[in-house]
Parts: sequence; C-alpha cells; structure tokens
Amino acid sequence: MENEARTDAHKARIRDRDTALRAACAAILPPDGALVWEVGCGHGHFLAAYAAAHPGRCCIGVDIASDRIGRAERKQVRAGLGNLHFLQADAGAFLAALPAHARLSEIYVLFPDPWPKRRHHKNRVLQPAFLAEVARRAGKGAHIYFRTDDSAYFAYVEAVINPSPEWSLSGDPWPFESETVFQNRAPIHHSLVAVRTSVPADRISPAA
Repeated sequence: MENEARTDAHKARIRDRDTALRAACAAILPPDGALVWEVGCGHGHFLAAYAAAHPGRCCIGVDIASDRIGRAERKQVRAGLGNLHFLQADAGAFLAALPAHARLSEIYVLFPDPWPKRRHHKNRVLQPAFLAEVARRAGKGAHIYFRTDDSAYFAYVEAVINPSPEWSLSGDPWPFESETVFQNRAPIHHSLVAVRTSVPADRISPAA
C-alpha cells in the first residue's frame, strides 16, 4: 500500500507539472504561434541577446535545472524583454506541452552535453525521434542551429541528420552571434545548420 501511495503521488506530481507547463506555454505564445526555441538555455546569455536584437520574435528557452532558469529569468527582468521567456522543462515535455498552433521557426542547440561514452549516446538530445517530433512542430524552412566543441558529437549529429526525411544539412549562414560561456571557453567549435525540407503531414490541407 505504501509503495502504491508513493507511485500515485509521483504520477500526480507529473500531471500537475505537465498541466502547469501547458498553461505556461499557452500564455506565452503569440496569436500566430511562431517562436524561437533554445534547448538547454543555461543561464540565458545567448537567448537574452537574441531577444534584445529581435524584439518582434517570441523567444523561449528551456532547461531542466531550476537554478539556471532562475538566473536566466533575472536577466530577462533586468533587460525588460517582454518577448523573452524561460521555462524549467526537458525538451520532450516542452514539445508535448505546446498548443496545437505553435510553430517553431528557429531551434538553437548550443554546446549540449556530448555524452561521450558510447553507452550514454542514448542521452544525447539530437536523436532521430527528437528530430521527428521537432519537425512535426516546425514549418517548411524552419532551421535547427547546432554548435559544439566536441568533434565526435558533431560527426554524430551530421550522421543523424543526413538520412532524416524531415531535415537536410544547409549551407545557410549562422544568423546571430553572441558568445555563450561554453563558446568563450572552447578553443574551437563546430557549427551545423539544418533546414526543414517539407511541410509536416498534419499541416497539409485536403486541398493541397
């Protein structure tokens, strides 16, 4: 009975968390649903600079660490950026919580944990299933911007994107530069741009 009670309490906490996340996403999104998303935003250095330079775009950063989100939110308040928002969530939960009309236009994944040991590769954020789910939320022409200082991880991501039916590697330029803490420390880094190559099936009208 005690184990069942703990399990039920855990499930209730997850439901409450997901409900709160859905409400937060719905409150943030503009009417057209378009947003710029940073996965693993850390202390918010990059996205705060981006949002200041692009005041007409809704920018959302997510991170699983509450202390990072707290510091990022303080940046947003100090800068008075109404188009910038930070949420504590993992990437999958955030995608699941987005309203149906949400549309990702730019996705930034900057210096994520490379999980270098082979047995840990399953923990890397850029996986085929993740790319497929992001594609479902992105319109044609949406871009993923990935940057890392780990050459093995960079090669891995290239190998994941190459066969993807939704994304293709692009020669498009990096659209905005603002050094993150990790980039400032890295002696060298590698950048990759991928573009959404087709319209998601659930957005194709019957007349199309």
